[in-house]
Amino acid sequence: MTVALDFVLPPGLSAHEPPEARGMSRDAVRLMVSRGDSAPEHHRFLDLPKLLDPGDLIVVNNSATLPAAIRLDRLAVHFSTAREDGTWLIELRRRTAKASEPYGGGEAGEWLPLPGGATLRLIERETPRLWRAQLDRDVEPYLRAYGVPIRYSYVGKDWPIEAYQTVFATVPGSAEMPSAARPFTADLVTALVARGVGIAPITLHTGVASPEKDEPPYAERYEVPAFTARLVNLALRSGNRVVAAGTTVVRALETAVGADGLVAGAAGWTRHVVTPESGVRAVTGLITGLHEPRSSHLLMLTAIAGEPALAKAYEEALREGYLWHEFGDTHLILKK
Repeated sequence: MTVALDFVLPPGLSAHEPPEARGMSRDAVRLMVSRGDSAPEHHRFLDLPKLLDPGDLIVVNNSATLPAAIRLDRLAVHFSTAREDGTWLIELRRRTAKASEPYGGGEAGEWLPLPGGATLRLIERETPRLWRAQLDRDVEPYLRAYGVPIRYSYVGKDWPIEAYQTVFATVPGSAEMPSAARPFTADLVTALVARGVGIAPITLHTGVASPEKDEPPYAERYEVPAFTARLVNLALRSGNRVVAAGTTVVRALETAVGADGLVAGAAGWTRHVVTPESGVRAVTGLITGLHEPRSSHLLMLTAIAGEPALAKAYEEALREGYLWHEFGDTHLILKK
């Protein structure tokens, strides 16, 4: 199996706050464009309409971000993924001066008192970092009352939940923002539609960012509407691009590809992991952020861009001082 791209990410290249706090609009972040063997190009995200052609289709994730972190005195509980039986996958984290770090404690059957008189029962470990747990009340209303957005140490202070929503966010359920679509604005969407570029939604609720730590992605809830599937198939059949706005979109669409190579309406849980070996059939382009060294997301990017082109792009991003993480810069990968 191909090994994910490895490199050293300097601490100074982490985006510490939203671009709005740096005096920029969301769509003014930098956009690096990779096209096969060509040298990467440098743009702003607001240039996206002129980089695509009439008839191209952008598929976006309409999942909205929950304030999924509950803070205790010494611990934080990150609510990750709702299960069908009413339990949730959660991560326990030790609070630090800057944010939090993974906490290896906890025992099956343990009860944790939470703010507002709530109680969380640990049931069993699902992965080395995630517990299956049961809250004694409905989780999403509780999070809206007592939760805050999940924040890691490279972001220096809390930001309101609105900073973690994309313009497409309509279906609550993600523990962390599907951040590739964050730079889209209403004005940019208008410009894309006026250009003749289509936009269609899928839903995939993202869990916590454990896969950034050399862990494989776990199952996530998704839905590919039948009308989105039809638009994807039509674009591909017509020779137009299908550009996924985020790795979550790629995962959902590739899960919904049938044996005939066509995308069909589908919903449920996906464990599909896109790698160079599995390849991609539903997308010919990807809008994404810049990912951590060795993360599983980089295997997906390699499947779309190819290993030499991706390595060249990341060398360029490091040299040019692009910013990483959810408030950072963006990368458009086009297969043609």
